[in-house]
Amino acid sequence: MNLPLLPTAAPAVDWTALHNFAALRGQLRVSLTPRCNLACWFCHNEGDVPPPLTRADRKHQPRNGELDAADYVDILTAAIGSGLKRTYFTGGEPLASPLARPVLNSLPDPGPDGSYTLITNGTLVRRNQEWLATTRLDKVKVSLHYFSNESLWEIAKYKKEGAGGIGVILDGIEAAREVFERVELNTLLQRENEHEILPILEYALERRLPVQFIELVDTDYNAGQRSSAVSADGIIGHLRTLTSDERVETAGVGQGRRVFRVDGVEIDVIHKGLGRHHVGQCGTCPVRPQCVEGFWALRMDHAGGIQPCLLRTDLRLSTILRRDDPEAVMESVARHVASFTDGTLTSGIL
Repeated sequence: MNLPLLPTAAPAVDWTALHNFAALRGQLRVSLTPRCNLACWFCHNEGDVPPPLTRADRKHQPRNGELDAADYVDILTAAIGSGLKRTYFTGGEPLASPLARPVLNSLPDPGPDGSYTLITNGTLVRRNQEWLATTRLDKVKVSLHYFSNESLWEIAKYKKEGAGGIGVILDGIEAAREVFERVELNTLLQRENEHEILPILEYALERRLPVQFIELVDTDYNAGQRSSAVSADGIIGHLRTLTSDERVETAGVGQGRRVFRVDGVEIDVIHKGLGRHHVGQCGTCPVRPQCVEGFWALRMDHAGGIQPCLLRTDLRLSTILRRDDPEAVMESVARHVASFTDGTLTSGIL
């Protein structure tokens, strides 16, 4: 007698890798748009086509958006429920997205250990200040890679004279300070701004703003200007003349950082010499020699994909969106991260 075949039960989801990633303070980076009003030459756009490439050749376009505001909020709610606590909103420029206000005004409670950070170029903060003040954002991090109209043009191809140039960005920083207790800066070290690094540091110290100096992450998109990369040794040497309060942090995910405290203000420097957090997938990765970051963030793009590694777009998990079941989204993510951590992930679904 032949018995009918019963449907096979779905395998249980192993959440261990995702929970470990969260416990090590891994980030969930959520892109609200790939578009930006600046075109910084080094931009990797969180793994999407960066604005400089689109401006140079309109045939190169980022992915089409697939998410609406409710989708973002549902996925964030599920992500928090799955243990991911540190969410960073990125772009492009996130405030250039029409979804910025409905998403950021509807953020779910991140819980006592959770946080929301907005990463912005600062140009649109002032005009959005009023509603930003009503959100659950804990911190605003402004990318300050320039300190004059000249360097703003050279780095970002943004040319407006007087207060319409660098003044807009500096005013955006002040607008953020007026409504948020935590405002930080980050600056990429490069030949184009090397002469402005110390003025940027002085500016940050005068306003008691934490600042992070970062060595260049080498990607295919910025390979043509690889010679612009500047070592962190210079700023480290200068900081040592200002303070003896220095420590190295290598715990958790991501690249190690050297942390200084100058008159109570934290200045940290991220550079490749301190190592980074690699997992199973990294063991056979063909681009590991170029990797200076390791596995420290899950990047969710506006098309609904999740990417565990900036340099490996072939490992991107797409079509995670399930409007009828956002919990299933995180089950897919948990399986993907488990495979990535075990070294058994061959590719995502592009």
